[in-house]
Amino acid sequence: MIEVKHLSKRFGKVQVLTDINAKFYKGRINQIIGKSGSGKSVLAKCIVGLHQPEEGEVLYDGKSFHAMEVDEKRDIRKRIGMLFQGSALFDSLTVLQNVMFPLQMFGEMPKSEMAERAHTCLQRVNIMDKDKLFPAELSGGMQKRVGIARAIAMNPEYLFVDEPNSGLDPQTSILIDDLIKELTEEFNTTTIVITHDMNSVMEIGENILFISGGRLAWTGSRDELLDTDNQDLNEFIFAGSLMRNAKEFMRGKSSGKR
Repeated sequence: MIEVKHLSKRFGKVQVLTDINAKFYKGRINQIIGKSGSGKSVLAKCIVGLHQPEEGEVLYDGKSFHAMEVDEKRDIRKRIGMLFQGSALFDSLTVLQNVMFPLQMFGEMPKSEMAERAHTCLQRVNIMDKDKLFPAELSGGMQKRVGIARAIAMNPEYLFVDEPNSGLDPQTSILIDDLIKELTEEFNTTTIVITHDMNSVMEIGENILFISGGRLAWTGSRDELLDTDNQDLNEFIFAGSLMRNAKEFMRGKSSGKR
């Protein structure tokens, strides 16, 4: 489990996050939702140590990340898998080389074993016979799957996924959601997904956190989300007079209808 306590972050005079308290559970899909600029990605970057918060702390299984020694932080980072927005694959590396990258950075196994592990991860995300291709030769959905393969290469305990469905068609988005759900269950990871996609929230979201104006404004399950009286959250999810019909549609999705 990952726990955030009283976390605040600012850049210069701009306060981006204020007194965030949140829990992200192991073996579950924890989703962070909110408007653009609300602080979702900054929160995730604070959790993985890319940003240093001015106040508060991040605990990995009860131990404060920012109080750790360098070697301890490195050990935590080895246990983190990340899929950045847009996949963030290296254009100059092949598919196989992209997946092998974290193994070369953090792993100590022979190169032949790294390649074998990378092949296993690619097979797990249903990418076969694409080893020698470069990212520009892949579709957007395939790039996302290669990015996921790279993220799971180190058998992570913690999986961070930033806007996995951005730029994808609805059918491909469903495939990516299903893959994230399957991998979370298979690896028993603490999975944190940043998303704007409410279809994704209603399909796979289990612990949902709504960030508004840099504060944690609501947290709950997808079923609780449908009955919330939080005005900011309702305005984020639904629009005006369509709200009632939209809620009924979302209830249908929550009950298992696609």
